Amino acid sequence: MSSLQKKVCLLGEFAVGKTSLVRRFIEGVFEDKYLSTIGTKVSRKKFQFSKGTQNIGLTMLIWDLAGGEKFDRMMRNYYRGSAGAIIVCDLTRPETTQALERYAQDFWSINANAPLVVVGNKADLVDERRVSDEELAVAAKKCQANYFVSSAKTGKDVETLFEALGQKIIA
Repeated sequence: MSSLQKKVCLLGEFAVGKTSLVRRFIEGVFEDKYLSTIGTKVSRKKFQFSKGTQNIGLTMLIWDLAGGEKFDRMMRNYYRGSAGAIIVCDLTRPETTQALERYAQDFWSINANAPLVVVGNKADLVDERRVSDEELAVAAKKCQANYFVSSAKTGKDVETLFEALGQKIIA
């Protein structure tokens, strides 16, 4: 079995739920209390994938980057060497969906052709939802990415979206 270690960035505007997605994925927990990420936090998770007849171990080094930061030299350093990215928006705040393409373009300026996954988070907030699946699909298409509708609170599709990016990375 071959083994890979790849850096993955988690991107999106302030308070879209990036840290909550990582905590749900890594630790299996959700915390209602909001804690803003300052700078970056790196977590790690191992996967097993099959590629043809070969088994591949993939360790994702997940860089949870502070949201809403101006794309500057520091962000370029954070993006450098990434094998892929998950770009997150908040389904209750349409303006966060409008920022997805900007994050994709900024990321690709450093990591051309790296795969992306787009995530509409906070699906559990049904009554407050303001972004439809159709709108999310259009935004994801602009980013040349698959999209998922997730909830860090309930765990809906959290594991699936990280696995989807892992599959794209090893492809």
